[in-house]
Amino acid sequence: MSELNERERTILKILSDKGTVSVSSLSQELGLSEVTIRSDLKELEEKGFLNRTRGGASPAIHRDIMERQHERIEEKNRIAKAAAELVRDGEVIMIEAGTTTALIAKYLSGKRDIHIVTNSTLVFAYARLNPTLQITMTGGEFRRPTESLVGPIALETIAKLNVRLAFVGTDGFSLERGMTTHLVEGAEIVKAMKTHSVTTVLVADSSKYGKIGFANVLPLTKVDLIISDTDLDPAAKRELGEASIQVRTV
Repeated sequence: MSELNERERTILKILSDKGTVSVSSLSQELGLSEVTIRSDLKELEEKGFLNRTRGGASPAIHRDIMERQHERIEEKNRIAKAAAELVRDGEVIMIEAGTTTALIAKYLSGKRDIHIVTNSTLVFAYARLNPTLQITMTGGEFRRPTESLVGPIALETIAKLNVRLAFVGTDGFSLERGMTTHLVEGAEIVKAMKTHSVTTVLVADSSKYGKIGFANVLPLTKVDLIISDTDLDPAAKRELGEASIQVRTV
């Protein structure tokens, strides 16, 4: 969310906490005119972060997602930028749902003829702002807490394609448990993207290391590269290196 200014971030934080807000309450809380607040809400609506209502606004995305977007913002952006640098002109890539993976689309600016295949409405929100990107949505059942499309239709779409790079996320990862997630259907999406890509890249900030989700996804040995941030515990990085797992910290 680094493309947002401080006031816009504050408004989204208030939305995350309260669910819906009125123009008048925001005006009072932030000490700004209602004209300024309306202008800010219009900008945020155009960026896909909220929906305008009569006299106010409501979040366009699930509260869980909004909260995660406010966590470790700088680290996630560094990771996403490093991931985007792996993409070559003219490529078709897959991007799985997640707050870090979604940011990759933002950093593809300047690359030519990039085609994104994704099950993430967050990826779509970023990618649609770049008219040079071609976007294919997998279709499927919409899961609001993860802003993702899952199920048989999504899996069928992925199974018809082959790409060099697939970027995936996780709710937790460790050498012992591998990648884990809270959504079983999400695990199936990651496995499908792994099967239909040459190189699978896990993008995950360091706070995810050691956390364990409900469903197993993949052993880390099945991932070709992990991109994390420099706060990753040196012992964890050493442990992964000893297991011949390639890790890049940014």
